[in-house]
Amino acid sequence: MTVHAWTLLIVTHVVAALTSVLLGGVQLARRKGGARHRHLGRVWVVLMLWTAVSSFWIRHLRDGAFSWLHVLSLVTLVTVSLGVWNIRRGNVQGHRGNMTGSWIGSGFAMVFAMAVPDRMLPTFAVDEPLGAAGALATVVALVAVLVLVGDRLALRSGQPAATASAASPRG
Repeated sequence: MTVHAWTLLIVTHVVAALTSVLLGGVQLARRKGGARHRHLGRVWVVLMLWTAVSSFWIRHLRDGAFSWLHVLSLVTLVTVSLGVWNIRRGNVQGHRGNMTGSWIGSGFAMVFAMAVPDRMLPTFAVDEPLGAAGALATVVALVAVLVLVGDRLALRSGQPAATASAASPRG
C-alpha cells in the first residue's frame, strides 16, 4: 500500500470529522430549540457537509476507487440536508431523527475508518503518539471554543437559551 502525504484536504477532512462527532455529542446532550442549539447546529451542519463532500477526493482505501465510506457520505449529504429542511418546515421530530442518525452514522464511519491499520490516522497515532495526542487535544479545545462562542452569541442575541418545548422529555 502506498503511503499518502497529509494534505490540506485530508487535514481539514479529519479535523471537520472529529470536531463534528464531538460537537454533535454536545448538541445531543444539551437543551434543544434555543439560540445556543441553532448557532452550534449551523456549525455542525457545515462540518458534516464538508466532511462528506471532501471524502469524495480521498480515495486511498481502494487505490483511487470509491469505497463503502463514500456511500455513507452520500447518505450524510441527504440526511443532514433533510434535517435542515425538516426544521425549517417545523418538523421537529423529522429534524431530530435526521440529525441524530447522521451523527450516529458519522461516529460509526469514524470508528471503521480508524480501524484499518494502514490508514493515516492509526499510523499517525502509533508512529507519533504525542503528536496524535496533541492533535486530539487541539480538536477538543476547538469544540470547547465553539461551544463557548455559541453560548456567547446566544446570550448576545437576547433570545432564550431554549424554548418551552425543548424542556419537554421529547425535546
